[in-house]
Amino acid sequence: MVEALVIGAGPAGLMAAEELAQVGVKVVVCDGKPSIGRKFLMAGKSGLNVTKDEPLADFITRYDAPQLRPMLEAFGPREVHIWCRALGQEVFTGSSGRVFPVAMKASPLLRAWAGRLAEAGVEIRTRWRWTGFDGAGFRFDTPDGVQVLSPQVTVLALGGASWQRLGSDAAWVPWLQEKGAKVAPWKPANMGFRINWSEKMVPHFGQPVKGVTLIAGPRRERGEFVISERGLEGGGIYAVSRDLREGAALALDLLPDLTAAEITTRLARMKPSESTVNRLRKLGLSKTSVALVMEFARTAPFDQLKHLNIPLQGPRPLDEAISVAGGVEWSSLTPDLELRALPGTFVCGEMLDWEAPTGGYLLTAAWATGRWAGRAAAQLVTPPRT
Repeated sequence: MVEALVIGAGPAGLMAAEELAQVGVKVVVCDGKPSIGRKFLMAGKSGLNVTKDEPLADFITRYDAPQLRPMLEAFGPREVHIWCRALGQEVFTGSSGRVFPVAMKASPLLRAWAGRLAEAGVEIRTRWRWTGFDGAGFRFDTPDGVQVLSPQVTVLALGGASWQRLGSDAAWVPWLQEKGAKVAPWKPANMGFRINWSEKMVPHFGQPVKGVTLIAGPRRERGEFVISERGLEGGGIYAVSRDLREGAALALDLLPDLTAAEITTRLARMKPSESTVNRLRKLGLSKTSVALVMEFARTAPFDQLKHLNIPLQGPRPLDEAISVAGGVEWSSLTPDLELRALPGTFVCGEMLDWEAPTGGYLLTAAWATGRWAGRAAAQLVTPPRT
């Protein structure tokens, strides 16, 4: 008999499995994909950002769910550092405070982690896709046909509703709802936004816009983003994506280190005969920033340098978002992340209803909630493990 079942082999699920195994519980991890940690590996292709090096009190404020506080206090930025190093993966803090493994990629960390899980006796079954409940058991489609597991405890770590090709397809939502759990509707988070560009912007596709301040309602965020064929994307946009999704307009301060008066003084020193483009460049704007001004403020380019309105046509689709808002509502869970409607079944990771920006916050919370759920589940195994 399976003592503990973990469904989902991403960061949250593997952390839950590790916590269970550390106290002697026999753990089986099932995942529908051919290999583990697929979204984790994808996230690490451009540099695996594991956490953010900042005071814990500030770190916690970046999440919209106060229920996460005790979990992040137990496993926050400091603990992520220690955990990575214990796997032989040294980390460093970049100039922005973001923390990365020295190797940068996710694969060395995942390989080391998988090795440690195997040594602890964790059994991982890939191509085991959960297809719902079978009485009190969990039904799977597997290479050997339909299988049903009836564990003592279960941890669900199935992800949200973005990046379906990597496994997060939210197929589980109706199954949990039928059991009585409440699931908040999905919304894209940390996503790009659509813009209908003119042909003049084509040469600038793929180019970054750096050193600007993004303004979304009352929020102002210094950052950078990328102009793409479909619109705007990148860290600066993701930082204000929730405000934009909820209806705030986007504007840019293209010269955040200069006051409006200083800009006026500098313009007065230039020759009136100079072209608008040349004067914008002399103010310090990059070619791409100049292109944005000419795209959206051609009739009065100098008047909008501190507040250039950017007309958006809405967010990119849910499946293209880096993360999601929505998921299992906190009212459906105990403080231990156990489903009230399904005693013995716990939920962790992106399945939970929380939202945070990129920058290490997403991965840290996945680990923290997986650890929390795994430890709580271990207490229900008979006989209890110590």
